[in-house]
Amino acid sequence: MQRKVAENILRKKFGFTSFHDRQWEAIDRILQKKRVLLIEKTGFGKSLCYQFPATQFDGVTIVFSPLISLMRDQVRGLEKLGIPAKLINSNQTDKENAQTLEDAKAGKLKILYIAPERIEDEKWTDAVREIDFSMIVIDEAHCISVWGHDFRPAYRRILDFVNLQPRDISILATTATATQRVQKDVQEQLGNLHALRGDLIRENFHLFAIKVAREGEKYLWLAENLPNINGTGIIYAGKKADTENIAAWLRFLGIEAIYYHAGLTAEERKAIEQGLMENRWKVIVSTNALGMGLDKPDIRFVIHTQIPASPIHYYQEIGRAGRDGELAYVILFYQPQDCSFPQWCIDNSDISPENYDKVITALKREPLSEKGIMSAVNLKKTPVKVIIVNLLNQKIIIEPRRNFYEYRPGAPALDTKPLEDLRQQKQKELNDMIAYVNLERPAPRMKFLCDYLGDSETVEYKNCDNTTYKKRVVNPKKETREKLREFENNNFIDLKFVPEGSLVDGVASSYYGASEVGQILNKCKYKDGGYFPDKLLDRTVRAFRKKFGQERFDVLVYPPSTKSGDLVKNVAERLAKKLGIPISHQLEKTRTTKPQKSLNNGDLKRANVAGAFAYSKPDEIRGKSVLLFDDIFDNGATIQEIGRVMTKCGSKKIAPLVIAKTMVGDV
Repeated sequence: MQRKVAENILRKKFGFTSFHDRQWEAIDRILQKKRVLLIEKTGFGKSLCYQFPATQFDGVTIVFSPLISLMRDQVRGLEKLGIPAKLINSNQTDKENAQTLEDAKAGKLKILYIAPERIEDEKWTDAVREIDFSMIVIDEAHCISVWGHDFRPAYRRILDFVNLQPRDISILATTATATQRVQKDVQEQLGNLHALRGDLIRENFHLFAIKVAREGEKYLWLAENLPNINGTGIIYAGKKADTENIAAWLRFLGIEAIYYHAGLTAEERKAIEQGLMENRWKVIVSTNALGMGLDKPDIRFVIHTQIPASPIHYYQEIGRAGRDGELAYVILFYQPQDCSFPQWCIDNSDISPENYDKVITALKREPLSEKGIMSAVNLKKTPVKVIIVNLLNQKIIIEPRRNFYEYRPGAPALDTKPLEDLRQQKQKELNDMIAYVNLERPAPRMKFLCDYLGDSETVEYKNCDNTTYKKRVVNPKKETREKLREFENNNFIDLKFVPEGSLVDGVASSYYGASEVGQILNKCKYKDGGYFPDKLLDRTVRAFRKKFGQERFDVLVYPPSTKSGDLVKNVAERLAKKLGIPISHQLEKTRTTKPQKSLNNGDLKRANVAGAFAYSKPDEIRGKSVLLFDDIFDNGATIQEIGRVMTKCGSKKIAPLVIAKTMVGDV
């Protein structure tokens, strides 16, 4: 097809007057049934590079994407243009997904979006044989490579799908972030794709790195500067708890903010994404769970309060700002202690050789499902998926039969060199990210990022605090410091539970971990530091008053300890006296349990405490309102189980109150 002919179709069908030169180069190759790896910055228009050819081919174009929000946006946009498109994902009902597959088989669709994880579904496997595919598109293609910044095991299944298709089928793999090493890996795995690499500079970015001495200085700078930045934006934090805490601080200041992380339900995340599009909040405070493909052109700032694991992660995340080409502020806070979290992730990787050996040993004993492996080796879902993919690649285990993996008789020994190479690569990436922070004048920050990602363009870079702009520092006013102290003294954490029986949502007085409360708890509980001091008790009382006000409780109950002696009993007795609530000592353990912190996934935590409690005198709590006290809240499995027991005993209300909530968990 000639370019002029294509652009006539483009105007009529999509409403654009012309292609960018690089867009046409990719589209021209795809129309000739070739394979392309397109590496272009966010906002380039990569989606048009497959949407246009899809309208010219006879069959169905399948688009693999991990970004449900992006898939929804793309389908809505295509429907408005009269291009039949649908998606398959876990947020839809089985009936909706089944109907989409039927439409694809009947040739009623031009474009079908699907999450890579759905390839493992049996209904998909059966349907795929009856669909006439014309093109394969792999969005966020860096996820294929173990060297990529966001490797996803399910992406390796796409390779199996590709290998089942005719050799002349068009393939387009797209990404905004691929180093030369990742590019080469993706090209080799997908059949030597032709790479088209664009320039990555974002001239509309104003980049800053702000060094701080303490965590609180980040909060102080945000308080005094965020109101002066126009528009809406994103603040990235390291953990779920960080997002909740920062959002609470901003709301305390009167700034409209909401947090976002993987602990929210699909419906909650979808509502927040929609609210961001509608500028309902000034700020979304998020972990890196916020979708990479969020299609909002006017995000005016992206601020990181935690150093990312690599410059690749950083470029990916800041790429969500300023897609409209207008000014966008890109700010990174840094203190040396910030490195402890990403460094811990490297040093304590769940995919260490030891964990590979555990999986191999478990499968030598018996075939296991993915969930069975998680239970057998005490690991979370993601590392188990990664281990399974690599063991399949090394031909140590056999593809699942009836969803069960088996050890391959006579299998080769585990090759640990790739694991060590990957660990060293991650360490280098973190060191490179620290080097970015420590750049001094006149070294441009954007040049560092572009060079890192293999951009060969020669450009004069003048858009950071090492070139044109003044360095930013933290110099807060006295009243701002006083506000932060007030916030820290009165900020308490809501505890959410699955609605069940008489159990209601509760409250924690603080976070466990880096906080002073967490440090005191750790010393008393695990380092023979004695009973919990009164300052923890007083803070817990304030949390109780704020959450439950003047509500009346008939009895205070606490769980018997696993390993820490009578620490919880002692503070429960003091708390009951201070609140004027009678205390009961009748909650008992029916068997020994492991410390919940020693278990690494929710299924094991729930199994650990299931049926482990009983109430020796149920009349004490029948028809009563119970305040259920504990020292540390992990994932809530213990309190949820105790709630079931006391609900069966007839309690009319069970309200949890804890000293601290852990900060661990997925993003």
